[in-house]
Amino acid sequence: MQTINFTAILLLTTFSIFSCSQPNENNNKHPVKRTKPANKGYHFEKTKEWLKNKNTEQQQTIILAVNRTDSSHLAKMDTIIVPNDAGGKLEYYLPFPLSVPFLKDMRKIIFFSYPSQTFAAYGNGELIYTGPTNMGRKADPTPTGLYFTNWKAEQTTSTFNDEWDLKWNFNIENKLGIGFHQYELPGYPASHSCLRLQEKDARHLYDWADQWILSNADSIRTKGTPVIVFGVYPFGLPKPWMQLVSNPAILEITEAMIEKEVSIHLKEILAEQQKRAAIEEVKK
Repeated sequence: MQTINFTAILLLTTFSIFSCSQPNENNNKHPVKRTKPANKGYHFEKTKEWLKNKNTEQQQTIILAVNRTDSSHLAKMDTIIVPNDAGGKLEYYLPFPLSVPFLKDMRKIIFFSYPSQTFAAYGNGELIYTGPTNMGRKADPTPTGLYFTNWKAEQTTSTFNDEWDLKWNFNIENKLGIGFHQYELPGYPASHSCLRLQEKDARHLYDWADQWILSNADSIRTKGTPVIVFGVYPFGLPKPWMQLVSNPAILEITEAMIEKEVSIHLKEILAEQQKRAAIEEVKK
């Protein structure tokens, strides 16, 4: 958790608006072609046995994502779930849909699913990026609802524990100190309300999402990229993704589910997007 004063970042935010180029927006208009696995099933394996195999980098990425963990914690697990066919693109092993037409007018939006412990970034309705996350533990749950990305820092220190260094941190709730950032993923919700990510994922969102734009130290001119946190995690029960072995579609997030989550916030999201578009038009 990390908060920061408006005044401390006003100059940095202003500088970023005029000096930093935006990530390539072509991804929003031209979806990437993806290889689909021939078999969508899963099975259990002993971790030590799986690690003995000469797995490719792609397979390692998929295994970490499917088990919602990182390499250091995977090695500590006794049993993991493994796809029967790990030759597809990562997106096919995580629950978000590849396309959501309802979002076609939204330039950027990010979702975090509590029950599946995954996130997804969409550009104009197309899935741009997805991966695993470990969110708030039972004692410090991540509040659900609509947020917007605020300020960001390549590295900052947690206000909960000054020994915790948070890389690629993007704040989404300034007063509560909630943000998404790189930190260890033990394979279950373990944070103090923040949204933990693998480093490559944190870096991608750090570069891709927009910061807020401030008018002065006490006023937000326009908010950043919308972020929706939704769903309920079944604390006290087995990890939901372990059920993929018996039902590969059990965690599926449908287009209708996303539309439902967005609809109640649609007016606010589009209003902020319109503000940003007007500011960017003036800059041209």
